[in-house]
Amino acid sequence: QVQLVESGGGLVQPGESLRLSCAASGSIVSTDVMGWYRQAPGKQRELVARIHYTGITNYVDSVKGRFTISRDNAKNTVYLQMNSLKPEDTAVYYCNVFVGAGRNYGVNYWGKGTLVTVSS
Repeated sequence: QVQLVESGGGLVQPGESLRLSCAASGSIVSTDVMGWYRQAPGKQRELVARIHYTGITNYVDSVKGRFTISRDNAKNTVYLQMNSLKPEDTAVYYCNVFVGAGRNYGVNYWGKGTLVTVSS
């Protein structure tokens, strides 16, 4: 009953910027951790960035200093500001929401993905 709607993907040249948005709606009761994953051609899906409800963040090394994740708790929305984009950032980006049910258990919700293509 939870919907995650992503927007903001597209085609850009190296060095340009994009901002991804993901809004959670429906029967979701909390958004303990919101994040972005990506899957590039020939690679496994990887965590790009995530942000806890409190605002604590973490990033994969390859995007540190270029990407910034943020959230608007009132809107149940997470953003990913992507600057200085590189061709290797090309991937389908997936929004994720994790709702914890204990220390080692919870529920993951996923968006359908938005394509980011960085090419000259």
